[in-house]
Amino acid sequence: MASTRKAILITYPAEQAIKEAIALADAAGYRTEQVVTQRYITKSRFGIGRGKAEEVRDLIQALKPEVIVFDEVLKPSQMYNLASICKIEIIDRERLILEIFERRASTTESRNQIKLAQLRYEMTRSKEKVRLAKAGEQPGFYGLGKYEADVYMLDIKRRIAHLKKKLEKEGTKRQLYRSQRAKAGLPSISLAGYTSAGKTTLFNLLTGETKTAGAGLFTTLSTYTRAIDVGGQKVLLLDTVGFISKLPAYMIDAFKSTLEELAYANIVLLVLDISEPIEDVRLKLYSSLDVIREFEVPETRIIYVLNKVDMTTVEDAFDKAGQLGIISSRRVIPVSAKTGYNVNELKNLAKGMFFEEGVENEKSVSPADRA
Repeated sequence: MASTRKAILITYPAEQAIKEAIALADAAGYRTEQVVTQRYITKSRFGIGRGKAEEVRDLIQALKPEVIVFDEVLKPSQMYNLASICKIEIIDRERLILEIFERRASTTESRNQIKLAQLRYEMTRSKEKVRLAKAGEQPGFYGLGKYEADVYMLDIKRRIAHLKKKLEKEGTKRQLYRSQRAKAGLPSISLAGYTSAGKTTLFNLLTGETKTAGAGLFTTLSTYTRAIDVGGQKVLLLDTVGFISKLPAYMIDAFKSTLEELAYANIVLLVLDISEPIEDVRLKLYSSLDVIREFEVPETRIIYVLNKVDMTTVEDAFDKAGQLGIISSRRVIPVSAKTGYNVNELKNLAKGMFFEEGVENEKSVSPADRA
């Protein structure tokens, strides 16, 4: 989807931070006209320092953007203060991710998950936003002055409860489906990884599907399941939502019914874009592991898939794996989802893990029982 609104981007002075923030802005429909960087963008009453805020104000007068995209989580008071100086709408990192999710959602369940996350975002800010709106209307705070804080909060809580019930029903259906496949003796593999690591491309290669894949962030928001053959055995392969750094807990919780497939899987393929600089790979690996650990996935169930070796070398992939400290697990394999390199070897590695002692007997065990 093409970018439609001009934006000034405020982020950290690091190449990876700038690159990811521009990609996030683009995915949400904002065209970055200018990047402004500062080492600390959370401490000031404006998020950035006053001098930097005035610099941004001058840029706004020259470039005439429609929004400021701020690559951090801002308090309502910080957002209000910056809007007061710049006289323009502020989109912080959390709201930006929510807007991307909203654009990408294609199923009823994913749309409900997004609505739930949006309401939780609003709930954490509602009292302060109502107070600020009453003090004086500013860009991004339109219309809130007519609400009393308690009425506004009650409305949000009511809508959250309604969405939770809907998602619980979806979760019950998913649990029933898991029970049925466990009775049928079908093991499962879940794909996981940072957004844009190539999970969907690998899913398509392994299944023969043509599910939409690309360089855009968050191509997948819903779980897709297909049967594949692994060493003569029928196995279910599941693609899940991509991860991203600093993903708030409430967003992970909103996608719980989708992401909990990781906890029930016999094997998790953690896909890494190994062609990127080592510091980028490290950040994305740790961000992915943070989410995986939320679902109590044992490290022994993870295969580290070093994807995109067609854009680098096998030697470079193994060297980075060594620097990351994952080479000792012996469950590390370089592949190319684009060319098919080493994909049969990946299947053989998964097959060997299926028949390791204890794995076959655990496919119907819940995460709580594993603890």
